[in-house]
Amino acid sequence: MAAYIALLRAVNVGGTGKLPMSDLKGLCERAGFDAVQTYIASGNVVFQSAGSEDEVKAALEAELQVYAGRPVGVLVRTAAQMGEVLADNPFPDAAPNWTVAIFLDEAPAPDALTSVTGRDGEELRLGRREVYVRYGEGMGRSKLKIPAARDGTARNMNTVAKLAAMAAELGETV
Repeated sequence: MAAYIALLRAVNVGGTGKLPMSDLKGLCERAGFDAVQTYIASGNVVFQSAGSEDEVKAALEAELQVYAGRPVGVLVRTAAQMGEVLADNPFPDAAPNWTVAIFLDEAPAPDALTSVTGRDGEELRLGRREVYVRYGEGMGRSKLKIPAARDGTARNMNTVAKLAAMAAELGETV
């Protein structure tokens, strides 16, 4: 079985999408995932599954649809892929809590950053299936709009590092 990380969009952020992590753990177990662990209350879950990335995503989205009565976006990475996101951080010397990876389902278009608006000191770089952002004055004051990342979900580098470590501990089993 492979170790996976699922990142939910718009869960327990800014008063929207309330989902207790104990409920998320139960949803994952009902979807057939093993060794389920959540991390902080913003929709991060690590688990093992024999399914493919697409199967894992579909199973969790189906459980969330029933639970929430509406679609809930889910982005999935393997343990190795999450480790790559961390290693590929183009801003390794920046404060990890002011640097995020915005996770996407697909690779961003090469010109994805040309339509960015509201930039005020932020630096942006494209990743494999991520957009990296280093916030100059902090996220709370930023007016940054990234149209290519509209359906993504962001996690700061502290969270990425923790999730990568949790998934690596689960490892691969037969």
